Amino acid sequence: MPAFSKVLIANRGEIACRIQRTAQALGYRTVAVFSDADAEALHVQMADEAVNIGPAPVQQSYLNIAAIIDAARRTGADAVHPGYGFLSENAAFALACQQAGIIFIGPSPEAIELMGSKRLSKLAMIKAGVSCIKGYQGSEQDDATLNREAERIGYPLMIKASAGGGGRGMRLVHSAGELLEQLRTARSEALHGFGSDELILEQALIDPRHVEVQVFGDQHGNLIYLGERDCSIQRRHQKIIEEAPCPVMTAELRQAMGEAALKAGRAVNYVGAGTVEFLLDARGQFYFLEMNTRLQVEHPVTELITGLDLVAWQFHVAEGLPLPLGQEQVQLNGHAMEVRLYAEDPAQGFVPQTGRIAVWEPALPGGVRIDHGLIEGQSVSPFYDPMLGKLIAHGATREEARRKLLRAVQDSVLLGVQSNQRLLASLLEHPQFISGEFSTGFIPTCFADHPCLHPHVPSIEELAIAAALFYQASAQAHRAPLAGWRNNASVPLHYRIGHEDQDWPVELNAEPGKPYRAQVGARALELKVIGCDGRWATLEIDGIRQRHAYRLKAGELWLFTRPGSLRLVDRTQALVSSQASVSSGTLKAPMDGAIVDVLVSEGSPVSKGQLLVVLEAMKMEHPLKSGIDGVLKRLQVRVGDQVKNRQILLEVE
Repeated sequence: MPAFSKVLIANRGEIACRIQRTAQALGYRTVAVFSDADAEALHVQMADEAVNIGPAPVQQSYLNIAAIIDAARRTGADAVHPGYGFLSENAAFALACQQAGIIFIGPSPEAIELMGSKRLSKLAMIKAGVSCIKGYQGSEQDDATLNREAERIGYPLMIKASAGGGGRGMRLVHSAGELLEQLRTARSEALHGFGSDELILEQALIDPRHVEVQVFGDQHGNLIYLGERDCSIQRRHQKIIEEAPCPVMTAELRQAMGEAALKAGRAVNYVGAGTVEFLLDARGQFYFLEMNTRLQVEHPVTELITGLDLVAWQFHVAEGLPLPLGQEQVQLNGHAMEVRLYAEDPAQGFVPQTGRIAVWEPALPGGVRIDHGLIEGQSVSPFYDPMLGKLIAHGATREEARRKLLRAVQDSVLLGVQSNQRLLASLLEHPQFISGEFSTGFIPTCFADHPCLHPHVPSIEELAIAAALFYQASAQAHRAPLAGWRNNASVPLHYRIGHEDQDWPVELNAEPGKPYRAQVGARALELKVIGCDGRWATLEIDGIRQRHAYRLKAGELWLFTRPGSLRLVDRTQALVSSQASVSSGTLKAPMDGAIVDVLVSEGSPVSKGQLLVVLEAMKMEHPLKSGIDGVLKRLQVRVGDQVKNRQILLEVE
């Protein structure tokens, strides 16, 4: 009898889709679980069966152990794959599966519990002889103790949530004066994100590389490593570009790091897919960071250079079978590189974005793989992580992989929600990234004032295209023989095209049978619309033909600009309204989310830069501060309120 035949995937989005593809290819039946917000999601549509497990908030759905176990029982699923995130590193969930007679496709509850605590895992690694960073990993958690230990360690230092991951509950502290506020923020974020406010402190290494080793163990005591991945390109301590192998790796260093990773795995009798993460300094010294007891987001780069399916290996090991390969049989071929596509605004401090996917057409040139869970029409909500998917490329060399990936990033069409495409393309094109000589400080150092981290100002051509498409849509809507006809065809139409809080005047002369002539400021250009079908527009601008994806509805135009997109609005008929200045006392929500802390009350004095409200959205806390000195005149929210983007929270005068 096989160990299991039907797998419930206790996750959502791209990883749930990715697991299902392998499971179904191997002949397993699959069960999806979904929240109210995900009823029409792709992972639900792909599954053989699907079960609603609750409302949109994760605590009531994807973190609801009882609901997931019940879904497995009701559908007859005899195995559960947790994916990553959510309950993937929750020892109580793994134990609940065991107690229900369901195979948990992952390591033992004991290994998850030990390695899920940065504090306890670091103590275990020190005992096992794995090199660790100087720090504090004690059980005393009061401010006085942490302040004393911080002085012993020295600044700069890192605060880390012991139960955390993905950059949440992590803060870099440069001096003693910052410590108490950063401790408060880290504790709060850790408690809301992981249910524990336990912290550790570590000496901050200056500009190390973040290098991790993929390990795999079976139930027969075999444990091997499958090369390494470089994950140094990060923002807010979260990875956005990963590659394998590491550009500065040597055979000797790979073996040393691999053996250290195996030492860490053997210390907890590790079974299944796991990743041991290290920081690598400029001298070639490496230090244990943490062990992730699950499949990693970046596992595809390892799959592409080894030719292995790691999810298939997870099923194989969970069936009780030995590893398919021994250490000496592992071969690394070529180079692979991955980028994470996020719904976020890099120009606003990487604030997560919400919206509805209007157009999604991923580019798939040869050697490129895209893992995603997107379908057109679905909403990107504030309840879940803002990662939309991953683009991964493989080539014979690092440069070949980079070129393929850059083209895929530039050509993948995403409209309806703002993303980090411009940033990803800029990173892949940067000379220092191309050279392979970078560290975790690459983005803060090389992109501190990069144009892609400033608001995208529409170009003259983009404004002209917008005016032409607005006019074209109006003419097509009338469908009359004289649509667009005027007594004096030489008199231009005056458009006002808006983007964010700015407007631009555009004059468009649209004489029947002739190319459009557009005037934007001092620049005049000739534009011909060759064809537009509501999805793609083919235009000729000053004799050069271009093709743009677009979606136009009710005076709102999403235009694909390669890379990335622009949201442009026809404000021609709108009255000119006064915009709040930078120094305005009106504080608005930058995105949809929930209020988790209000630190002021009506009538209290506030100062510019003072923290007033904490908003939680997409698994992160976002501090909102006053733009002026004054007195809090009106408070319009309280803790627990769900708020919408641009909703007024409070007013200071």
